[in-house]
Amino acid sequence: MKKQDLWILKGYELCSVNGFDGLKIEQLARIVGISKSSFYHYFADLDCFVGDLFEYHFGQCVMLADKEKNCDNLYPDLIDILLEHKTDLLFHRQLRINRKNSRIEKALEKSNRILGNYSIMLWARDINHNLSQNQLDGLFAIATDDFYMRINEKNLNREYLNTYFESLGKTSKQLVGQLYATD
Repeated sequence: MKKQDLWILKGYELCSVNGFDGLKIEQLARIVGISKSSFYHYFADLDCFVGDLFEYHFGQCVMLADKEKNCDNLYPDLIDILLEHKTDLLFHRQLRINRKNSRIEKALEKSNRILGNYSIMLWARDINHNLSQNQLDGLFAIATDDFYMRINEKNLNREYLNTYFESLGKTSKQLVGQLYATD
């Protein structure tokens, strides 16, 4: 692996756990095992480096979206894919947390466009809904925000995801039932 790629990979991993405020060149140099001056050989400054992290994330989003698009089932197929892309999900979480920063907001919007809503189709089928597309999109947006705010490095595992999606499915089915019971 080229040194520049190593910096990006380790920076991506560090940022996914510690956020953008936790991204420090000195700490990153220790993790990479290369001198701090090497960082400046490849990147003009931390701001440029963050731009490269965004580009790396966009590439990861393309891979994740392709896998989700070809996914047949929520259990275990989607869960397997999410676990394979744990670092990408955690980085995406950091984008959501820090979206008040306009540059990060733009990266989040681009990431969301790349990711699309492939998993919404699996989820919609799983809850056996009779919702309009607008209702389904709104419910999925709430569920997506909830998902990203709950995950972290420690709980993003198979057991947690199984429990989370089972609970989400039950709650969604109850909500859908209540929506139609009031009509």
